[in-house]
Amino acid sequence: MEKRTDNKGRILRNGESQRKDGRYAYKYIENGKPKFVYSWKLVSTDRVPKGKRDCVSLREKVKMIEKDLSDGISTSNRNMTVSQLYDRYTRSKANVRKGTQTGRKYLKEALQTDILGNMSIDKVKLSEAKAWAYRMREKYAYSTVKNMKRSLNATFHLAIQDDLLRKNPFDFALTDVIENDTKKKEALTKEEIKALLDFAKTDKTYKVYYPAIVILLNTGLRISELCGLTLSDIDFDNRTIDINHQLKKDKDGYYTEPPKSVSGYRKIPMTDLVFQTLLEVIKNRKNTQPIVVDGYSDFLFLNRQGLPMYNAYYSCRFSALSKKYRKYTGKELPNITPHILRHTFCTNMANKGMTPNNLQYVMGHKNITMTLGYYAHGSYQSAQAEMKRLTA
Repeated sequence: MEKRTDNKGRILRNGESQRKDGRYAYKYIENGKPKFVYSWKLVSTDRVPKGKRDCVSLREKVKMIEKDLSDGISTSNRNMTVSQLYDRYTRSKANVRKGTQTGRKYLKEALQTDILGNMSIDKVKLSEAKAWAYRMREKYAYSTVKNMKRSLNATFHLAIQDDLLRKNPFDFALTDVIENDTKKKEALTKEEIKALLDFAKTDKTYKVYYPAIVILLNTGLRISELCGLTLSDIDFDNRTIDINHQLKKDKDGYYTEPPKSVSGYRKIPMTDLVFQTLLEVIKNRKNTQPIVVDGYSDFLFLNRQGLPMYNAYYSCRFSALSKKYRKYTGKELPNITPHILRHTFCTNMANKGMTPNNLQYVMGHKNITMTLGYYAHGSYQSAQAEMKRLTA
């Protein structure tokens, strides 16, 4: 058979050809369908025609294709962009909560406005992924970049599972690239708790929030769990609080969600203080509106309009309470948030010797590792008390 050659007289291999405009082509079969790749260069030492952009040579591309086919890596989606891959990932996990949907929206917008989003997935190397993290840190807080990076890690993991890629460029420690400058959450001290409660109990404006602060400090409830409490969730006979849903609110209104995880379903024992406080909450409810949210009604914690309280409102009011305390007393008090109160409860229970498995249950933690972390949140006061007890 006559050997096929290019316009330079070089013998072309099986599957290789040269078009009339001088461009080289390679034809191969994948999953029973013909595929083509092109290049202006047959080998890497060739020069591209004048006015044409430099490119990878045909035989280098063929070598990569043959390796991919040998390893079972699909070549069909090599031109898929990172944004397209992320869309594919989100479609594969469509049944998610509203908070996750919001996070996905932020990441999608971030990809659309960054060069990474339009890159072909096979072109994204470790260095590009790290450079993306640097760029994102200029716009977002560390915790936000961390969540975005976690999502992209899962996205590229899907690409590996689908035989589109061999390696995951987002499989790296974020702290190796950018500094974690997130301020460490500190539990309130006994003195700070007393100061907070004394001020909230007597202040004309903020005393209305005193019951919620007491319950959060003595149950470790998530704020959305507290907001979702209804009369049917309170068992005064057995002194238990049944946690089986969360109440939230966004621009579209109130909605409920299941607890954060299966571990979030739990019954919390009432202390005497919590028992008395809940009785007062129920007794003092005023202007109660007949609102029903996803089948739930008779909410305990209401605003002045008789509607259920929600996370953002509590966060705003607690912050304002902290500022007023500092202004009128001239004393320092950390910025109070619902999560700080939950954090304080968990730390105090750990310091008082509550076993990790029981504390994990009360907190509704999915992973015992999260609970065990609170046993490292010691303080001078707790260390001093423990040493006295052990050396007595």
